[in-house]
Amino acid sequence: MSHRELVVLGTSSAVPTRHRNHNGYLLRWDGQGFLFDPGEGTQRQMLFAGVGSHDVTWICVTHFHGDHCLGVPGIVQRIARDGVSHRVSAVFPASGEVYWRRLRHASSFADTEVIVEHPVSGEEARLDAGPVTLTARPLSHPVDSYGYRLDEPDGHRMVPELLAERGVRGPAIGELQRTGTVVAPDGATVRLEECSRPRPGQSAAFVMDTRLCEGVFALAEGVDLLVIESTFLSGETELASRYGHLTAEQAGLVAAESGVRRLVLTHLSERYGPDEEPRFLDEARRHFDGDVVLAHDLERIAVPRRVVG
Repeated sequence: MSHRELVVLGTSSAVPTRHRNHNGYLLRWDGQGFLFDPGEGTQRQMLFAGVGSHDVTWICVTHFHGDHCLGVPGIVQRIARDGVSHRVSAVFPASGEVYWRRLRHASSFADTEVIVEHPVSGEEARLDAGPVTLTARPLSHPVDSYGYRLDEPDGHRMVPELLAERGVRGPAIGELQRTGTVVAPDGATVRLEECSRPRPGQSAAFVMDTRLCEGVFALAEGVDLLVIESTFLSGETELASRYGHLTAEQAGLVAAESGVRRLVLTHLSERYGPDEEPRFLDEARRHFDGDVVLAHDLERIAVPRRVVG
């Protein structure tokens, strides 16, 4: 049984508030843990959320503004202290490598060798992330910023009735899935497509600080789960563009034009109090009539169930 959910660790923008910590998002995906943008306090938020350093297999930093990366030293040192033995891949913009080095070695501690670095650059970078492909694309922000997308490969859903018709049962089903063909008891060769239906792979995207740009739409295209910054309400559209951010209404527009299944709004400016939160949902829904979630610290948001044809 697959386990795919977003564990929200922090949802504020540049300044944390009484109700919202700096950024931090752990996307759990079939045994992998993608930790996006660990801001200040992420290590403690993980404790409150019931997840730990052993759950992290990837650290993905969009850019090196403090609210997106000041938690890196604590996460790295916790990985070392807890004796995490599996590889932890770290992805970040290559142009900010000097900041990564400073964060990675911010203090004196018993270091770890399990962290493997993958600086990204150019118009697209693809990395093998086990059950998914991790793609990074540049965004539009005052400093180099990259968004990330996870794509599961397409597969097949076995149909019991079709298997039974062709006499394929027991270990032969596994062989059919692995090799694409199997010999039935009557000697006939059975092909995978004769006993299955296509199963589209699932996908998720993580878009932080950016103006509207080509990269935003490329990352969001057709994803099951889109986690996207919504720093401002539409009354501050000019301010958002000036500082390289999105509004909630723009996030809804992206979701609608990209065919997103579940939209998660986050990265809210400290200027907005809890009483103004419903306005973020209202503005996103001006364009997007699908499932919209306004993220709150420490909640868990499921990746929508797979669409089965």
